[in-house]
This record gives sequence, structure tokens and C-alpha cells, in this order.
Amino acid sequence: AVWTGIGTVGTALLGIWLLGEPATAARLACIGLIVCGIIGLKLVA
Repeated sequence: AVWTGIGTVGTALLGIWLLGEPATAARLACIGLIVCGIIGLKLVA
């Protein structure tokens, strides 16, 4: 689950940086939630 989350965040960020996709507040908030979930999984596992 952790690696899937990292891949998802990486793909989303590359889309924003390289492909010019819009970096809306909602998109960045969702990316932040995924990162928080990854951190939470690492802390309890």
C-alpha cells in the first residue's frame, strides 16, 4: 500500500510539473492526504 501511494503521488506530481496539468487546491489537498496516509501507515506498521 505504501509503494502504491508513493507511485500515485509521484505520478500526480509529474503530471503537474511535466505535463502542465492544473495544480488546483483540491488536487494538492488530495495529494497531501495521500502523503499523510503513507506516513500514518509507516508509523503504525
